[in-house]
Amino acid sequence: MNNILEAQMLSKSFFSKTVLRNLNLQVREGSILGLLGPNGSGKTTFLKIAAGLLQPTSGKLLIGGHTPGVVTKSMVAYMPDKNYLFNWMKISDAIQFYADFYTDFDKEKMGELLDFMNLNPDLKVAALSKGMTEKLNLALILARKARLMILDEPLGGVDPSARQKILDAIVNNFSEDRTIIITTHLVRDIESLFDDVAFIADGQILLQGNAEELRYEKGKSIEEIFCELYR
Repeated sequence: MNNILEAQMLSKSFFSKTVLRNLNLQVREGSILGLLGPNGSGKTTFLKIAAGLLQPTSGKLLIGGHTPGVVTKSMVAYMPDKNYLFNWMKISDAIQFYADFYTDFDKEKMGELLDFMNLNPDLKVAALSKGMTEKLNLALILARKARLMILDEPLGGVDPSARQKILDAIVNNFSEDRTIIITTHLVRDIESLFDDVAFIADGQILLQGNAEELRYEKGKSIEEIFCELYR
């Protein structure tokens, strides 16, 4: 199986603070990778480099063999950990914004996702709960035909019912021609989705591998491995 993403000796510094330190990571095409670590470990910085929003200080990161930039914008769909939609928008405005901006956006698929998420297109973004906002942001990402989907804390701060909807939507819309990278602190709720996992701390990968093989080798769940690494 080919790698959709490869990071080699990737480093990123902001002024005197080093966030990523010679990080090496491979992400298999057609897999779901859990990128796990505590706050401040470098997860979001790594994802922003992959999404083309930040430039590395040194090293390289390739997506489909390309440095993040104009070419990879059509390959990557990125859901940040904070809402990025304008409060004045209705859901229908957000849909049109995506349709105008991304040529791979599938309005028919978006309609199906709205129905599944129980979202009314006439609702204003400002009126949405945290769970509804996360469901909308995820639906907009899943409606694209991107090869790599990057989801930064898609379960953050949502209630259990919204959490289950989000997980179901990810599973229902995953296919072998897609790859998903997910960061989360709710490891127990989502670890069954992971094909592979990578644990990060202080900007470096501590441990990575196939999720099932790590469970067998360690005799522990992914959540238990997480707790052991970061206690």
